[in-house]
Amino acid sequence: MAFQSGSFEAALASAAGEDSALQRELKAGFLESAERQLDLLRRSRCDANWQVAARRLHAPAGGFHATQLMDLAEQALAGALGDPAALREIEEHLGEIRGRTG
Repeated sequence: MAFQSGSFEAALASAAGEDSALQRELKAGFLESAERQLDLLRRSRCDANWQVAARRLHAPAGGFHATQLMDLAEQALAGALGDPAALREIEEHLGEIRGRTG
């Protein structure tokens, strides 16, 4: 799945204006939060923990209009505890976001 950054980048620009340093800081904070939730998904040992982590991943994704990440979080919510495909897709998507400059 290719990363389509339009809405996400627009949300960053809207929040930070022309301040590129602030845009980078917001993006780093977003990624840190998302990666923490991915770690919690990986360590989930019950359905409740899995669902809480997926919802916590979905919420900031919605706030930043990261629609692909929202979709992946929803897939994790609908899927089974510890679904390796869901974990891999989320990790790959975060890597794509991380790899973008700006």
